[in-house]
Amino acid sequence: MDLEHFAMTKPHITRRTADLTRCEFSPSVPPLLQRIYAARGAENDLALARTLQGLPGPEGLLGIGEAVVLLEQAINEQQSVLIIGDFDADGATSTALTLLALRAMGFSRVSYIVPNRFEYGYGLTPEIVELAKQQTPDLIITVDNGISSVSGVEAAKAAGIKVLITDHHLPGAQLPAADAIVNPNQHGCEFPGKNLAGVGVVFYLMSALRSRLRDSGWFAENSSLEPESSPELKRAEPNMADWLDLVALGTVADVVPLDATNRILVHQGLQRIRAGKTRPGIQALLDLSGRERQRLVAADLGFAIGPRLNAAGRLDDMSIGIQCLLETDPYLAREYALQLDELNRDRRVIEADMQREALVALEQLNLDEQQLPWGLCLFDADWHQGVVGLLASRIKDRVHRPVIAFADAGNGEFKGSARSIPGLHIRDALDAVASRHPELISKFGGHAMAAGLSLPADRYWDFVAAFDDEVRRQLSPSDLEAEILTDGTLDITELNIDTAQLLRESGPWGQHFPEPLFEGEFYIVQQRIVGEKHLKLMLALDQGKQQLIDAIAFNVDTEQWPNSAAEKVSLVYKLDINLWQGRESVQLLIESIRLLR
Repeated sequence: MDLEHFAMTKPHITRRTADLTRCEFSPSVPPLLQRIYAARGAENDLALARTLQGLPGPEGLLGIGEAVVLLEQAINEQQSVLIIGDFDADGATSTALTLLALRAMGFSRVSYIVPNRFEYGYGLTPEIVELAKQQTPDLIITVDNGISSVSGVEAAKAAGIKVLITDHHLPGAQLPAADAIVNPNQHGCEFPGKNLAGVGVVFYLMSALRSRLRDSGWFAENSSLEPESSPELKRAEPNMADWLDLVALGTVADVVPLDATNRILVHQGLQRIRAGKTRPGIQALLDLSGRERQRLVAADLGFAIGPRLNAAGRLDDMSIGIQCLLETDPYLAREYALQLDELNRDRRVIEADMQREALVALEQLNLDEQQLPWGLCLFDADWHQGVVGLLASRIKDRVHRPVIAFADAGNGEFKGSARSIPGLHIRDALDAVASRHPELISKFGGHAMAAGLSLPADRYWDFVAAFDDEVRRQLSPSDLEAEILTDGTLDITELNIDTAQLLRESGPWGQHFPEPLFEGEFYIVQQRIVGEKHLKLMLALDQGKQQLIDAIAFNVDTEQWPNSAAEKVSLVYKLDINLWQGRESVQLLIESIRLLR
């Protein structure tokens, strides 16, 4: 059994609506793109800006002034700075960017720790502070974590260590008593880019610090120092754009919404990578994934590079991923990338086994769609803590309801990773459960669509019931019906490589600014399985089968396809460019296929 054999409902196909009467695009924006952009809430050329000049300034970030003062004092006194990162791709890129930027600006005593998720858990905990004390830091900077680290910050302050928190996760009722907090989602912050990833937050902080040091004359003074007098302080002003490749990778891999701010950051990072201005570690990961940097799009960062980087934190130690990003020697960077690639292969095997086990468990419940819990919890004592998030995501996609997958963390505790569907803010749902049942959840945190939590093992079944109750309280039956939103049909004259290239270059596409999907009816000319379960099709646009186009559907049900009786199908697809032996051709990437006759 595999995922393709367990689908509770067929998704509804709905066309996006676009009110072009409200739009003010310039004539240079083609009508097809105007329709697509309008359906995503962009109504004028300003909303499509992709230059760095379109970014909002850092001054709107609450707490950034206090943070810069802390860092300026630290560099003037050459204090010891310790970065506490997170064990995912956003955390790795955030850690690497902060380390590189601080060193480039003249910090001589900077190091990092990424908590091993299996020993210490997430964020700045008291246990991590004990570990950090061995390095006697003057200042701790958290990246992509810390907003919920109340006890950890308390422990650091008790040890005489200053704390600067940079995070983007949603704050709880109590903020930690840090010396400064920079988080666009903290209450009272008026910064417009609320969807910054952790790496985006530190990019803004490092940019603000660079401006302060420039204004204070730091770079002018230290660039003129004689090398022999103080070589570690001799610094030219760094170019922040040099690290936009890291910002793009972390932003896409963390699946944050690509609002106007994030689209600029991702686009600029992609342009640098395409131009060959990327770190050797990212280039090595691109090479191993078979992606050409000149053709790179945002989806490649999310589906090819991000998983390889994430594999280190899921199965081993994210320090491998960070070292890959920091390495300047291409040969050594490739060695790190090879380790990450191998870990990702192991992750795939573990995940596939867990998926099979989860689906067997669902089958054994013998429930139909009406009986299946609205908030679904799954647990197996042998599941891997680092992979339960991926498992929850896969099952969520199949049953279209919020899913939490749990693993045994030892010491009488279960750790879970939650994934949600539109309509349910999963972090707020967990907060509601914790408010009604304070004894059920030990700790939790996250976003609207993803969250993590820990709970006592002996309260698991109580939590299962409470979570399902909360989901039923917040959702309606219609919310559990999967939906595919399309951008309508393409005319025959638009089904060409020029349109495909236009769409490819008109992103970046991603979360909340999705790549265009189209629908249409086609005649089948040829069909065959390639790989293990991918359906390769030759389609015709007309009944005479004169105008042909290639298409492929990944991971199809091989009990249904190929279908020798199939003559005509209705498809939902992306218009893509296939490169084969140096030749480019149009190809449909099929998202949904329905037999017409």
